[in-house]
Amino acid sequence: MRVLIIEDDPEIVKAISLSLKIRWPETQILSTHLGHKGIELAKVEVPDIIILDLGLPDMSGFDVLEKVRAFTSIPIIILTVKADEVNIVRGLECGADDYIVKPCSQLELLARVKARVRDRSHFDQQSILSYGALRFDPLTRLLQIGDKEVGLTAIESQIIYHLLRNTGHVATYSSLAEEVWGEDYPGSIDSLRVHIRRLRGKIEANPGNPKIILNRAGIGYFLAKPDNA
Repeated sequence: MRVLIIEDDPEIVKAISLSLKIRWPETQILSTHLGHKGIELAKVEVPDIIILDLGLPDMSGFDVLEKVRAFTSIPIIILTVKADEVNIVRGLECGADDYIVKPCSQLELLARVKARVRDRSHFDQQSILSYGALRFDPLTRLLQIGDKEVGLTAIESQIIYHLLRNTGHVATYSSLAEEVWGEDYPGSIDSLRVHIRRLRGKIEANPGNPKIILNRAGIGYFLAKPDNA
């Protein structure tokens, strides 16, 4: 696996590199503290995944993200200094596949990297799922709600896929975390809430009063029964 780290703090680069090397000894690490160099490396070296800090000395991490997304679908995980939901959502809207809040645990880092690399083949053999007015195509990541069609991110796709496979039941926080990241870890529920909130914003008429993706407090999420059920 080849990993590109675009981060201006050498200690963070060292910590991430060490964690990846311990888990996957064959990992090749590419790194730079500059955004424009990161764009060049992404294009020339074609890494399997990119870990991108949003605060870079020469340009905004958001600009790097958009420029890289213009020529590749390589999984990108953004790094944020704190759990700033505005920046997290903006990063996801610019094309990031996932995010990590610094400082992060080794377990969380490895789980997210493993999951995002897995995304590229996760849905290859999966068929279209339907439930009421919902129709989801895993291969195109398109969710149809009646006459409306919306594109989903990798994580949003995995969430809706898991909910559709468990209609009539509550999908627990742990089962959703395992579907998205391959395992549950401390902080996964907070991460799920961010992605669920963004997903509701795409498909709910009133995200503040959801009618499609519902929550069972302390347990998990489930899809509301269709009107004709």
